[in-house]
Amino acid sequence: MARDLPVGNGNLLVTFDRSYQLRDLYFPHVGQENHNEGATCRFGVWTEGRFEWMGPEWEIDLQYEPETLVTRVLCRHKALELELASADCVDFNADVYLRRLEVRNLAARARQVRLFFCHDFNIYGTKVGDTAFYDPETQGVIHYKARRYLLTNCCDAAGCGTQQFTCGEKEVHGLEGTWRDAEDGELAGNTIAEGTVDSTIGIFVNLEPRGKATVYYWIATGRVYHEVSQLNQFVRSRTPDHLIQRTADYWRLWTNKEEFDLEPLPEEAVWLFKRSQLILRTQIDNGGAILAANDSDMIRVNRDTYSYCWPRDGALAAYALIKAGHSGVSRRFFDFCGNVIHKDGYFLHKYNPDGSLASSWHAWVTDHVPRLPIQEDETALVVWAFWRHFEKFRDIEFIGKHYRPTILSAADFLARHVDEETGLPLESHDLWEERWGVHTWTVATVIAALRAASRFADSFGEGGIAARYAKAAERMTGAFLSHFWDPHERRFARSAVRTPDGYRLDMTVDASLAGLVLFDILDPHDPRAETTMAAIRDRLTVETPVRGIARYQGDAWHRVVEDAERVPGNPWFVCSLWMMRCDIAHAATVGELDKALGWLRWVCKWALPSGVLAEQLHPETGEPLGVSPLSWSHAELVAAVVEYLEKRVYLLEQAGQVYHLHQPGRHAERYATSHLWEKQPSPGTPAAPPAPDDAADA
Repeated sequence: MARDLPVGNGNLLVTFDRSYQLRDLYFPHVGQENHNEGATCRFGVWTEGRFEWMGPEWEIDLQYEPETLVTRVLCRHKALELELASADCVDFNADVYLRRLEVRNLAARARQVRLFFCHDFNIYGTKVGDTAFYDPETQGVIHYKARRYLLTNCCDAAGCGTQQFTCGEKEVHGLEGTWRDAEDGELAGNTIAEGTVDSTIGIFVNLEPRGKATVYYWIATGRVYHEVSQLNQFVRSRTPDHLIQRTADYWRLWTNKEEFDLEPLPEEAVWLFKRSQLILRTQIDNGGAILAANDSDMIRVNRDTYSYCWPRDGALAAYALIKAGHSGVSRRFFDFCGNVIHKDGYFLHKYNPDGSLASSWHAWVTDHVPRLPIQEDETALVVWAFWRHFEKFRDIEFIGKHYRPTILSAADFLARHVDEETGLPLESHDLWEERWGVHTWTVATVIAALRAASRFADSFGEGGIAARYAKAAERMTGAFLSHFWDPHERRFARSAVRTPDGYRLDMTVDASLAGLVLFDILDPHDPRAETTMAAIRDRLTVETPVRGIARYQGDAWHRVVEDAERVPGNPWFVCSLWMMRCDIAHAATVGELDKALGWLRWVCKWALPSGVLAEQLHPETGEPLGVSPLSWSHAELVAAVVEYLEKRVYLLEQAGQVYHLHQPGRHAERYATSHLWEKQPSPGTPAAPPAPDDAADA
C-alpha cells in the first residue's frame, strides 16, 4: 500500500497509508531501523457506545499544508457524526512526531468523544524483547529495547498526560493486542508488559452541540530514557502548536530558497514541483544517504525493502536537488559517497543509511569465474553528479577534499575497467538490475563521467590527467557508435554481450536509451538519436487511457496486464519524465518547448492527492504499483521542471527577448546552465515527434 503521507526531518521518518494509519517509523536513520516493521499503529474513536478505527468507513482526505511537510488531513464519519481535522509533522530540528487533532461534533447534541492511539511497535524491526510501561513521571507510555526509546503522550486544553492507558502482549497465547481493549471505550490500565508487546493510550473530550475541541498527541524518540523525557518536557513547555508552526515555517523557507519564476508552468505543476522537493527530502538521511524508497510493504514481495542508498538513485536525486539549489543535501550525499567508495574506486550495489554494505543479489562468481558484482553506472553517475554540483555552486573547498580520494579514484577505475580491444566498458549489471552485459545506459554514464573528470582535472590544473580522461571518453564514444548501431533497425541497441567475434546486440526497445540524450552523448537533433527516441515513443507508450511510457518491451515487474501489444510494461514516472527531458533538449523554439509540458500534466494527473509519486502505475486504473513514494520519480520531476525553465530562458534570449530564471528582485542567472542544449541544432534536421498536449494524449 502506498505511503500517502511521509513526514520527517532526516533523523526520524514517519509514514501513513491511505487509511491514515501509521505504518513506518524510522529512527535514528531514515530507512534503517523501522520500529513499526510489519505492523500498523491504529487510531480510533469511541462515542455513544460505538467504536471505529480509521478505515473504509471514514471519508479521508490526505493533503499537506502548502509548501510544507505538515499534513492537512480531514476525516469524516457520517454515522458517528464526527469530523477530525489533523495536522501531523516531525519537528524540523527535534526528533519528535506531533499531531494536532481538532474534533468537530456534527450532531446537535452534547456528547463525549474518546480518542485512542495504539502503538504496535517492533523496536529494531523485531518483535522480541520489547518493554512497554506507563511512566508516572512523564504521564506517558514508553516502549524501549536496548538503546531505542519511544515515548507516547497526549494533552488537551486541561493539561498533559494520558487519561487512559494499557500495556499488553500481542500475538501470543491468542492475544491480538491492546487495540481490542479500546473497542469498548475503556482501557484496562495495565502498567507494564514485556516480550512481544503493544500499548494504547486514550484522551477524552466533551463536546457541545456542533462544538469542537483540540487535542495533541506526540511520539518522542531517543536512545535513552533521559532523551525522551527531556523531549516530552520540551513539547509541553514549547507547546505542540508552536512546534508545528515553526516546522511549517522552516519548510516554506527551504522550499522557496531559490524563488524560481514559475509563471510559465501550469498551476498544478508548480504545486507538484515544490511538493516533490519536500517528499524527496523526507527520503534522505541526515548522514547523506539518499534512500530509494521507504515503503515496508515491499517486504511482502521479496522479503526485502528499497530502504537503501543505491549510488545511482542517489546521484540522480542529488542532481535534481542541485538544479533546485539545495547544496547542503548534495554535499552530505557526496560525503557519504566518499566514505563508502571501495579502495579500488568503484561503488558496490547498495548501502545502508549508516554506510555499511547492504543486502545484494549480485554474485561475486559465476560459472566458477570471479566477476565484479557492480552496476558500473552507479560509479559513473556519482562522478557526473559531482561535476554538476561544482558547476552550479563553485564549491571549491568542498570539492577539493573529494578531488583525489573520490573523484579521481572513481574516474581511474572507469578509465581502466574497459575492454582493451574496443575501449568499451567491461560487462556489468544493467540499471534495472536484471541483465549482465554492456549497456547503452551504462556506456552513456561512463562517457559523461570521464568527461566530467576531465573537466575537474583541467580546473585543478592537471592537464595531463584531463587529456587522458578525455581521450578515454572519445575512444569509448567512437566504439559505441560503431558497435551499438543497428543499420537495419536504424537505432541503437539497449545492450550487448561480448563474443569472440564482437558484440551480440540486444535490440529490445528500452527507455534507458534516452541516456544518450540525457548525458549529451548525442546531439538531440542527431538523426540517430531521433530514430532511437522515436522507437521509445512508438513501442513503449502504454495504449490504455492511463498512457505513459513503460521501461522496456516485455517488462514483467509487477505486470498486471498480459496484453503486450497494448501494454509493453507498466507506465513508469521515471521513463515518462525522461521523454519530457529529451523533448526539452530537442526543442528549438519556445513553441516546441511548451509541448513538453504535456508530460508534466500527465504526471500531475496520476500523482496521489498528497503529491506522492509511485514507482509505476496500474496501466488500466492508474493505481500506484511498486514502492510509493519513489525518490527517483520525484527527482526526475524536479530535474525536468528546472531544465524546462532553463531552456526557456535560453530560447527567449536567443530570440532577443529578456527573461529571468528567478523571480524579480533576486540576483538571477540569465542563461541556461544545463548541458542539454549547449550545441546548436543542425540546419534542416527534422523535429522530434511532439510531446502530448494534454494528459489524455501522453
